[in-house]
Amino acid sequence: MTDDPARLAVWNALLASAAEEMGVTLWRTSHSPNIRERRDFSCAVFDAKGEMVAQAAHIPVHLGAMPESIAAVSTLAPWSEGDVAIVNDPYLGGTHLPDVTLVAPVFAGGDLIGFVANRAHHADIGGMSAGSMPVATELYQEGVIIPPLKLREAGRLNEALFALILRNVRTPAERRGDFDAQLGALSTGAARLQALAARYGSDELARWMAALTDYAERLTRAAIAEVPDGEYTAEDVMEGADRTLLPIRARVSLRGEEVTVDFSGSAEEQAASINAVAAVTRSAVAYCVRCLLPPDAPSNAGVFRPIEVILPEGSIVNARPQRAVSAGNVETSQRVTDVVLAAFAEALPERIPAASAGTMSNFTFGGVRSGGEPFAYYETVPGGAGAGPNGDGESGVQTHMTNTANTPAESIENAFPIRVRRFELRDGSGGEGRRRGGDGVVREIEFLTEADVSLIGDRRTVGPPGTQDGEAAEHGANTLIRANGEREPLAGQQQLRVAAGDRVEVHTPGGGGWGKDAHD
Repeated sequence: MTDDPARLAVWNALLASAAEEMGVTLWRTSHSPNIRERRDFSCAVFDAKGEMVAQAAHIPVHLGAMPESIAAVSTLAPWSEGDVAIVNDPYLGGTHLPDVTLVAPVFAGGDLIGFVANRAHHADIGGMSAGSMPVATELYQEGVIIPPLKLREAGRLNEALFALILRNVRTPAERRGDFDAQLGALSTGAARLQALAARYGSDELARWMAALTDYAERLTRAAIAEVPDGEYTAEDVMEGADRTLLPIRARVSLRGEEVTVDFSGSAEEQAASINAVAAVTRSAVAYCVRCLLPPDAPSNAGVFRPIEVILPEGSIVNARPQRAVSAGNVETSQRVTDVVLAAFAEALPERIPAASAGTMSNFTFGGVRSGGEPFAYYETVPGGAGAGPNGDGESGVQTHMTNTANTPAESIENAFPIRVRRFELRDGSGGEGRRRGGDGVVREIEFLTEADVSLIGDRRTVGPPGTQDGEAAEHGANTLIRANGEREPLAGQQQLRVAAGDRVEVHTPGGGGWGKDAHD
């Protein structure tokens, strides 16, 4: 019965729609432009054992790592109806500190039937710089660290914990609004799960949750089996804060229906924020494997089962506490994706595209308005997508481990004392080839008051490579333009203080080209 394709499709839609509706609630009720406009959040549904059974089409790096948050908060059991757990510690189920995860158990008839969870990137969570994306050397500099705790217990808000968190951020009113939106989204998800249990019964719900994860596992094993057995290797680099090039190496071993990805030989962990925790790296690997599946395949715990990831401890892809990790989630995850897909390209040259921009080009700023009210903002700036065998790469898009929208100029100018001077495609920045890589963008922002700015980006020295003899794309660049017109080049990772009238210009990389140009 549980292998009936039609019923599987119906149950997949039912559970995924619960996650999607959570996302709509969070989106429509949030306060910050980062969540309301950019939609930098993710929602998922889990079974009573804590296995992910459905997710919304949100942020890949969030969703692949979120199961570890469920495992982390399991230490808070036994659960009661009305409980809500909170966590952002990257070494205890989080990704980086601005991503705060809330988890709620869901009950029906007194029995635990599952969990609902969401993760939202807060525009400030404290730390040494506005926006909580600093050029840091240790985790403590990046913001307030929240271990697994109960934010609500049996429906009662832990006011002391909430007050402690809000006292450590620069924009407490906005943070309170976004937390309220996350709590409301959990209520929506719980109501949808309870409605399914009421209609079909808790036992039937549990059976179909298990059937969907088993089905996703079968699809994943079938997709892996289609890739020729063998060992495929690839290497790329991250750019250190001092412009040193740090290798990330992957050996992808395919044997029948299973895949092992070994990152031995990758750079050691750094005294910088580009370290990734193990959950982020595993999430990026799972995303790459998920790309081999049919587009309508369920995304749940079953996808992870045929995948083994070997992560050397103390490396840039598996940092130890308490290394700084804010950029590991947004930048190193992109390079892990590039490397694993490049290894797959050896086995599947006619399916895998060239590297995309390979950076989220994080742009964070904050300060104090003329009336004394603090502000903080975070965004990722899009780049070019890599070309593939079937077409050119898209231009000016978020790629791979990010899936956010662009903040409209009207919205950001209305919310903050800045002016968007330019936001346009960077013509010619994509790599040439039989199929041309997409172009990056130019985003130029003028500040109308003093502000602290943090730039965290990669691919500022080495451009995204092409594949199958396609050419590399242009690397990115950051520039400070003073109010008097003087131009000053900025590093990929840099903090600075700007004055009123100063402008920051971000040029993002294009995507690599695919195939040799027939005219060459």
